[in-house]
Amino acid sequence: MSLRPFGRTGVQVSPLTLGAMMFGAWGNPDHDESIAIIHRALDSGINVIDTADVYSQGESEEIVGRALAGGRRDEVVLATKFHGVMSDRPNHRGNSRRWIALEVENSLRRLRTDWIDLYQVHRPEPGTDFDETLGALSDLVHQGKIRYIGTSTFEPSGIVEGQWIAERRGRERVVSEQPPYSILARGIEREVLPVAQRYGLAVIPWSPLAGGWLSGRYRKGAETPVSHRSTRVPGRFDLSRPANVAKLEAVEQLTLLAQEAGLSLIHLALAFVLEHPAVTSAIIGPRTLEQLESQLDAAKVTLTPDVLDRIDEIVPPGTTINPEDAGYQPPSLTNPAARRRGNGNAAH
Repeated sequence: MSLRPFGRTGVQVSPLTLGAMMFGAWGNPDHDESIAIIHRALDSGINVIDTADVYSQGESEEIVGRALAGGRRDEVVLATKFHGVMSDRPNHRGNSRRWIALEVENSLRRLRTDWIDLYQVHRPEPGTDFDETLGALSDLVHQGKIRYIGTSTFEPSGIVEGQWIAERRGRERVVSEQPPYSILARGIEREVLPVAQRYGLAVIPWSPLAGGWLSGRYRKGAETPVSHRSTRVPGRFDLSRPANVAKLEAVEQLTLLAQEAGLSLIHLALAFVLEHPAVTSAIIGPRTLEQLESQLDAAKVTLTPDVLDRIDEIVPPGTTINPEDAGYQPPSLTNPAARRRGNGNAAH
């Protein structure tokens, strides 16, 4: 695979990143089969692996660690994340200095490595000062435990705040953002991608196949697939919801477009994400070797202007059909109290 610059870091990465969310109890419980998938991805030219502590409660990191043992660690840009709930203890989660200092050691142990190339804040946490988070992460950079700092699913204002904190308070700079991006979820085209370009951030989108919607599994008249993901986040998959019905309509049109272009729907979807000039590397998350093989050649596909124009007609630029696919809704939208003055009583 041809390589792309990872923002302004000087690191070169493959246009596809191997996402490890499906390795372990959330997807493929067979460790040996998961390791075989990882090795096949590396042999194909992929040099980035992305996981997170919360994926199968650490099991994904353990599988990745086993796969890289025995000499393959140095060839991989290894990324993981923190923030998610890891136990019923109240401080075993979040973006605090206390948790970061503890959890990075757990991730290093599970991954069987002395350093993490990219340590990412998995989600924003409005109740925690971002300077506290960046201060703790900067210390880890200085200690040699991590190389770079990234964020995932941050609002444009949060991305800018991170750059401001680094400049004004002498913290290490955030170098990448990992947002949701697919033909069905194009909301980041409005501000996130332009902001990333402005500040020279690498962008490694998650869910370019929209959680399987663009893999060919979801079709009109077919039985709705059941998976761990659809159970965990039903709002993205429940076809009783109008937004998901609208997604299904778009998928039907995109399937026909792919056929007309002589492409699989998977290749159409991945090539679309890779086409954006702000995108560095798209995360693919196969559960089986067959799924991996169906995605590997997408980096070789170039979409013609007329195909891209048709995609824009089906799902207009900047449109996310189902807001649930945005991955994060700030408290200003989810908490009614944030929009109501005082005790919420009607004004007299």
